[in-house]
Amino acid sequence: MPDFLVIGSDGMLGRCWTELLARRDIDHAGTTIEDLDITDASALSRSVTKGIRWVVNCAAYTAVDDAEEHQGLANEVNGYAVGRLVERCRAVGAKLIHYSTDYVFDGTAAEPYPVDYPRRPINAYGRSKAIGEELVERSGIPHLLVRSSWLYAPWGKNFVLTIAELAKTRSELRVVDDQRGRPTDGQRLAEVSLGLAERGHAGTFHVTDGGDCTWFGLATLVAALVNPSCRVEPCTSAEFPRPAPRPAYSVLDISATEAVMGPMLPWQDRVRALLGAGR
Repeated sequence: MPDFLVIGSDGMLGRCWTELLARRDIDHAGTTIEDLDITDASALSRSVTKGIRWVVNCAAYTAVDDAEEHQGLANEVNGYAVGRLVERCRAVGAKLIHYSTDYVFDGTAAEPYPVDYPRRPINAYGRSKAIGEELVERSGIPHLLVRSSWLYAPWGKNFVLTIAELAKTRSELRVVDDQRGRPTDGQRLAEVSLGLAERGHAGTFHVTDGGDCTWFGLATLVAALVNPSCRVEPCTSAEFPRPAPRPAYSVLDISATEAVMGPMLPWQDRVRALLGAGR
């Protein structure tokens, strides 16, 4: 029986986890949605079995705009299915690592959100993730609830790779400059999460890169790295209306995490390392 079961192992974060565990020679298994749909209680019973020490839930409904039209599905995947996963972990004696988002906050703060700040999501995706958080917290099982934001990795669909590809072929990009947050390197997110688990920590932690920026600031660096001739211009969210409202300020307070895991490298360094690695 594997020590770690990674649910959603073919997703962006799930791949970060499985590659990390393989490098560390830690016994693990992974499931894709074809192997395990977490909304299927019987499938959970078949996959989450006694002997597994940690279940890492990387499965989620992440289509933020689509969630406005499909709130029921988002609530099921990100919320109620997590509650059933919690109960399955309890039944087999497994600990849970579950991921959430800065979008559980309303974006009206003027300083980084501490882990215990009240949840006030302003879009359907955030509300669905808040349901999952509440079910994990109320369960009483040993768990790590890890919030991150603006996730990117060398693979998968993410803002950094999208801007990198666009900048290679366009002379100009316009990117919103009135939403501020913290980018998160998925590989480092997996490493820090594993470190917290190995050190016996439990409860809620925020894990992101160091520093903060707007989407415009992030895009400006990405474009400069892949094609300096591509000009990035700032714009407002109102100029690019989306179905789901975004929090204007969603910087997560990572001080508690840094106190036990050490400083998080600045997002600029993580992005430079990723794009300089020649994917």
